[in-house]
Amino acid sequence: METPSHSIDQETGRPVDIAIIGGGLVGASLACALAPLIRRHDLRVAVIEAAPLPLAGEPEWQPSFDARASAIAQGSRLHFERLGLWQAMAREAEPIRRIHISERGRLGVTRLAAEELSEEALGYVLPNAWMGRVLHRRLAELPLTWHCPARVETITPSATGHRLTLDDGQCLEAGLTVLADGGRSGLKERLGIDSRATPYDQVALIANLEMSRPHGGTAYERFTPQGPLALLPLKGGRMELVWTHAAGSEAETLALSDHDFLWRLQRAFGDRAGRFRRVGKRHSYPLSLVTARETVRPGLAVLGNAAHALHPVAGQGFNLALRGVIDLVEALDAGLPRGESPGSMTVLGDFESRRDRDRHNVIRFSDGLVRLFGIDHPLLSHARAAGLIGLNLVGPLRRALARRAMGLER
Repeated sequence: METPSHSIDQETGRPVDIAIIGGGLVGASLACALAPLIRRHDLRVAVIEAAPLPLAGEPEWQPSFDARASAIAQGSRLHFERLGLWQAMAREAEPIRRIHISERGRLGVTRLAAEELSEEALGYVLPNAWMGRVLHRRLAELPLTWHCPARVETITPSATGHRLTLDDGQCLEAGLTVLADGGRSGLKERLGIDSRATPYDQVALIANLEMSRPHGGTAYERFTPQGPLALLPLKGGRMELVWTHAAGSEAETLALSDHDFLWRLQRAFGDRAGRFRRVGKRHSYPLSLVTARETVRPGLAVLGNAAHALHPVAGQGFNLALRGVIDLVEALDAGLPRGESPGSMTVLGDFESRRDRDRHNVIRFSDGLVRLFGIDHPLLSHARAAGLIGLNLVGPLRRALARRAMGLER
């Protein structure tokens, strides 16, 4: 892939208006969304990414049975459409036309359908690597600086924003620095930004599955005593599994042979999606609710997993991050014509006010689901079953829930 053109002289270390630390899905989405502002206000933007891009001649993305994927809400799809990116992304996207929600051992079921809302789909499932390829192709067309592979060694507040020192010795003076590195670099902690972390004492097992029959665009969310179990439709009739285990119990499941793993999964999930015929490479990661205590400071904004890491039960993590991208760009678009600098607290205060309610509602919803279905009590189990049945019967309430999950309402 060709790297984006360099509008800034890297040797002189000239100031940049916006430095994005992290060129993954969130950072790349932000850089693409800034394109109109770059042209309109002649902004200097730099993207700093630690992972190397494929070399010329190497495949940038190869369809794989083991590829990790993300659920993209309808609202996120509309955003990518406005940026002119959706047509390319749609090549590998599988629509979610129905969602089936149930609890193991109970009769209650809730079904959400796209046709109820006069929509083509409730959302889409895309391989992460394909989304990255589409985003990076667009970045290559934009007049911005691409530092890759490069790491930020130090970040220091300055009179005009922050001074960034890279591991190759280059320095950037950034008016606005955006942390979109997933919280993995340690920069947030070095700046003294603490996070509230609430472990769920759960681990998510991720794998792709081959099914005995077509999934028909149906996604499943099944609550079990061990934790939620989700199946997401993928292209080619496959499904992505997100299987929650109590922390410590996942090692035994990971060690099972493919045959025994599929047998245990079939017992846990049942036959409503058909038979599980093949499982790909299995991944696991611990689950916690993590929220940064600060998401803005003068000259600094925090986005994506660096700002909030959610339980995957509601599939809202990337969609919430993408709405943060949209709100930051809208705050910049409102402030720049008034002469505000990108890192001013007027702009960043506007961004934070746009984010606060949406972030609070999504975190409360996803965390509440985990805790509600994680309590093992007979009376509460019956109440949950009655609630699922009632939600399925009450059309307006079910449709309101669907529109919120689709990112069409906040």
